[in-house]
Amino acid sequence: MSLKNCSICLKVSAVFIFLLFFQFADAQRKQVQVVSKFPEADAKLEAAAKELGGEVVAVVYKDGAIIWQKAIGTDFTAKSQAPIMNASQWLTAALVMSYVEQGKLSLSDKVSKYIPLFTKYSKGYITIKDCLAHLTGIEADPGHYSNGKKFASLEEEVDNFITKKEIESNPGLEFRYSNVGLNIAGRVLEIVAKRGFEQLMQERITRPLMMRNTSFSSFYSVNPSAGALSSPNDYINFLSMLLNKGMFNGKRILSEQSITEMLTIRTTPPMMKYVPKGMEGYSYGLGQWILEADEKGIGTLIAGPGMTGTWPMIDLCRGYALLIFTKGDLNEEKKNIYMDVKASIDALIPPNCK
Repeated sequence: MSLKNCSICLKVSAVFIFLLFFQFADAQRKQVQVVSKFPEADAKLEAAAKELGGEVVAVVYKDGAIIWQKAIGTDFTAKSQAPIMNASQWLTAALVMSYVEQGKLSLSDKVSKYIPLFTKYSKGYITIKDCLAHLTGIEADPGHYSNGKKFASLEEEVDNFITKKEIESNPGLEFRYSNVGLNIAGRVLEIVAKRGFEQLMQERITRPLMMRNTSFSSFYSVNPSAGALSSPNDYINFLSMLLNKGMFNGKRILSEQSITEMLTIRTTPPMMKYVPKGMEGYSYGLGQWILEADEKGIGTLIAGPGMTGTWPMIDLCRGYALLIFTKGDLNEEKKNIYMDVKASIDALIPPNCK
């Protein structure tokens, strides 16, 4: 065979192989059909799309993997970043616990140990635990998470709590949901570590958990209670760490003891003086709501809902984490939709708790 004919044969063969591969790849694409594990949950979210603002991402993590994901909205995906408001508190509580387990502070420490000004204004008995459980006793503006003011720093905001806000009850006795306690705790961390809150969060929580789209950065003071931006991909990493007893990708982020501390109920019904709409009837731990608990008062179904509609949950009895990530306000209607979606998932995942 001549060199010319050989060259033609090689070219024809290459084209034939390419076409064969293309047909195979195209056939593979057509054959692969993603069958939802939770078709009823899909249908419920689609039916409620308008009520949810037209943009929603739902994710279920179980047994080391994401087993379900549903996205509604043209440009709203698992990578989309949005404010998560009060879902920030769960992150802040985890950051505080990382310092507690290293012995750099204690839940029983009085905040006046780090900020002596508290003592001068008759607020010297408030503990770190009180701060994480909304039990400081300091007056708060119900439903407002920045006191209607923009502060230059977290230090300035906490000084405002000390000098301008009244004590409505002794610490540890009455629950008032607000930004007061968690922001005080965040300021204590800045004093203990001698660095800003945002940097501490990156070092200990968001960077180790590969939460690249999560930030507390702001033009004004950082807000540990309600100031985070995050994405579904990021926040599900955080939930998976909690579900896996403090482990993420083979690395320990928090101890099992810290997780248990966060899950322990700190409130009783008579203590609840201000509770956001939709959370009435639930208990509170450290930085998270406890919807169901075992006989020891340890949460088995826990949540950290944000007032913008993002609703993260962990069901320890069924061994999964659910995140429903939306924009807009959280209201009773949305809460009912979320719990209805969860009921559809629960129907296919049996509980393991006795």
